[in-house]
Amino acid sequence: MTNDQTHSKLFHSAADELAHAKLDKTTLQTRSPAYRLAYDDLDFVLRDDMRSVRLLMELGKTDLGLQDHGIEKTVVVFGSARISDPAKAELACEQLERTLQKSPHDRSLAEAVRKARKLKEYAHYYQKARELCQLIAAESGCSKTPALHIMTGGGPGTMEAANRGATDAGCATVGLNIVLPEEQAPNIFVTPSLCFRFHYFAMRKMHFLLRARALIIFPGGFGTLDELFETLTLVQTKKIKPLPILLFGQHYWERLIDFNFLVEEGMIADNDLDSFRYVENIEDAWQMLQNYFSNNAWQAQPKKSK
Repeated sequence: MTNDQTHSKLFHSAADELAHAKLDKTTLQTRSPAYRLAYDDLDFVLRDDMRSVRLLMELGKTDLGLQDHGIEKTVVVFGSARISDPAKAELACEQLERTLQKSPHDRSLAEAVRKARKLKEYAHYYQKARELCQLIAAESGCSKTPALHIMTGGGPGTMEAANRGATDAGCATVGLNIVLPEEQAPNIFVTPSLCFRFHYFAMRKMHFLLRARALIIFPGGFGTLDELFETLTLVQTKKIKPLPILLFGQHYWERLIDFNFLVEEGMIADNDLDSFRYVENIEDAWQMLQNYFSNNAWQAQPKKSK
């Protein structure tokens, strides 16, 4: 044992002190909130003035938790929580269609059927996310592929598919869930000891990128766009090093975002479009990742066609 370790044992731990504090004799003074240990005073910790401390706690808890489990490099998967596996999407669509047959003039029901059919079309992305993440997890640490862990937002849909794929490969997988007005429960495929929960979107998004070696992004809504554009901005401004950003479904993304318009209007540079690639299948995505890990440079990738 080193001298530093010996001296560190001279001090009682915070847990020891808390247990000792519980033994205090009950008096008017010891019952006062002012007498509580600061870290045992929830009313104090939740004050608006303590927001900076809570931000630090959210940064530290997840960081230490990942360190404890040896999570150093991740592949982060984003995408819609509304995309379900093909069987569930098919069943949901059929049930709505049967209901519509009984009320054919119900406009709101007809709209629900239209959306269900659309989500059924997107259900193949669930399977692609699952299979790709199973492949990445299975190949992790092999040949020129570094030890990688799949990380998602921990919720349903595409996130579930990615965590499920890693679980299929028998590997640990990370979920960064968040408290929302409508409860977002973690999917059952996240490794329980790697299932974290956040209040602050900012801290959650920081953890998505702190260990990221690649981002794989499937069709999604506001949340997915937020995560995509934050990363593109960080790459553009050189706040982070370039890394693979793979967008599944070129038709979806080009209809949603006219990146070329931004170039034509002078709002971004032509080479900003090199920050990401469109992919349609698992094989191409995996080949791009392998090329990147072999070259250790995203710029070495061939420029995508416009």
